[in-house]
Amino acid sequence: MPELRLVLVTPETTLLDEPVRGLRLPMFDGQAGILPGRAPMVGRLGTGELSVELSDGGTESFFVDGGFVQVKGEVVSVLTDRALEPSKIELAEADAGLSEAVGRTTTSDEESDARFRDQERYRGMRAVAKKAK
Repeated sequence: MPELRLVLVTPETTLLDEPVRGLRLPMFDGQAGILPGRAPMVGRLGTGELSVELSDGGTESFFVDGGFVQVKGEVVSVLTDRALEPSKIELAEADAGLSEAVGRTTTSDEESDARFRDQERYRGMRAVAKKAK
């Protein structure tokens, strides 16, 4: 079966650099699935679960928080400020962050946008952490 090479990079480290069968990732405006043979693309990542189908048939998930994806040939490069494995997500901290964001009072459009982004981030973290358990 044809494979892709996924390179998942944060400013601190390269989390993954290996062949995969496919992946699904959150884009700024929805979800995208990438399989071998996909047309080249560059896109803005959103917040949520990056789900990877590994070459051995297993799956691996990460929580990603924005960034960019590039598909060029058989190489998929995911550049993100933050990528967390489900085991590294503290559910209690995500719950507390979500509660704070939901209860936050805003007085401007910028504050309202920030509150929405925080809610989206913590909901995504919770979903990835719960899925792994």
